Amino acid sequence: MANSLDTFAQSKLAELEAGHLRRRLAETLREDGIWVSRGGRRLLSFSCNDYLNLTHHPKVKAAAAEAVARYGAGAGASRLITGNHPLFAELEARLAQLKQAEAACVFGSGYLANAGIIPTLVGPDDLLLVDELAHACLWAGAQLSRGRVEKFRHNDVAHVRAVLAEQRAAHDHALIVTDGVFSMDGDLAPLDELAALAQEYEAWLMSDDAHGLGVLGGGRGSSFLSGKKSAVDLQMGTLSKAIGSYGGYLCASAPVIDLIKTRARTLVYSTGLPPASAAAALTALDIIEAEPELAASPVAKAQAFTRAANLPLAQSTIVPIVLGEATAALEASEMLACEGFLVMAIRPPTVPAGTARLRLAFTAGHPDEEIARLAQIVRERLPGRQAR
Repeated sequence: MANSLDTFAQSKLAELEAGHLRRRLAETLREDGIWVSRGGRRLLSFSCNDYLNLTHHPKVKAAAAEAVARYGAGAGASRLITGNHPLFAELEARLAQLKQAEAACVFGSGYLANAGIIPTLVGPDDLLLVDELAHACLWAGAQLSRGRVEKFRHNDVAHVRAVLAEQRAAHDHALIVTDGVFSMDGDLAPLDELAALAQEYEAWLMSDDAHGLGVLGGGRGSSFLSGKKSAVDLQMGTLSKAIGSYGGYLCASAPVIDLIKTRARTLVYSTGLPPASAAAALTALDIIEAEPELAASPVAKAQAFTRAANLPLAQSTIVPIVLGEATAALEASEMLACEGFLVMAIRPPTVPAGTARLRLAFTAGHPDEEIARLAQIVRERLPGRQAR
C-alpha cells in the first residue's frame, strides 16, 4: 500500500501528465560540441548552451585534465575552510579584468550565486524589483532575501520608474534585478536605461549575464554592447555556457566582493569548485580573448537563421519559436527530431502559460547548410509560429 508521500507524488505526476507538462530525463551522449546521440538517433543539437563549443575544445580539455592530475578531482571543502585553491584567485582576477570590475567572486554554480548574492545585499527593510521574465534562480534569491519584492513588466523601464517613484522612499535600499539576455526569449535588457534609473533613485542594478558572456560585446557580455561598460553595479554570470566549464561568478566593487565572500551563505557553506573547472574556464577565457571572430560567430548564425526563417532578427544566440500549447511544442520538437535536429520543447512553468515554444540555441560550430535546412523546415512546416 502506498504511503501518503507516494500518493502525493503520484497525484502530482498524474496532474502534470494530463497537462503534457511532466518532464523526463533523456539519456543523451554529447559526441562533440554540436552532435548528440539520443534514443537511437544521431541529432544536430540546437538545445545546448555551449555557444562556442569550448566544452570539447582540445586546449580546454587538456587544461582540465592537467588540473585533475596535479590537484585532484575536488576542492576538498568550503573555500573559507580549506578549499580556496590558487586557481580561484587567478580566475577571479581574469573575470574582473574582462568585466572591467574591481574584483570578482566565483561560486559553485550560477544558481548558487544568485541564491547567495541577493539575500546578502537585500534585507527586510529593502526593496527588490525583478523583471517578470527573470531566470528562476534570480527569483529564488529574491524570495530568500526577505525584502519587499515587486515584479515589473518585462523590459518596461517606465514601470520600473513608477514602482521606484512610489516605493523607493519607504525603503533603506533598492535593488533592480534583470537578465542581461533572457534565456527563453533571447532578447536583451535595456541596461543603460535601467542603470540611469538606478542612479536617479539611489538604487543598485544587478544583471545576470549567463547568456551574454563570451558571445556579446566582443566577448565581455551584454553590459558592453555599446563598446563601453554599462553602469551595472553587480555583473553576475556563469562559467557553464559559452565558457564551457562550470560555476558562477559575481563581478563588482572590492567592498561588495569582500562582503559577498564573508556573508553569502551559498559560498560560505558550499564546497568550492573542482580545480579542473577553474582551469578549464581560464583556458576558455584565453581562447575568447584571442579569437574575437569566434565570439561573434554564434549571434551571426542565429541572425542568419532568423532571416531565412522569416522570424524577427535575433538579438542573441537564442531564438524562440512560440507555438502556444504544450502539445504543439512537443509535436514540433518530435517533427524536427525526425529531420535530424534536437530542438527541445519548452513548456510552463519555465515559460508563461500559452507560450510553449521551441528554443533554439546557436553555436559557432553549427554548419551553415544545416542552419539553412532547419530554417526552411521551420518556415514551411511551422506556419503557426509566433514572433516574440
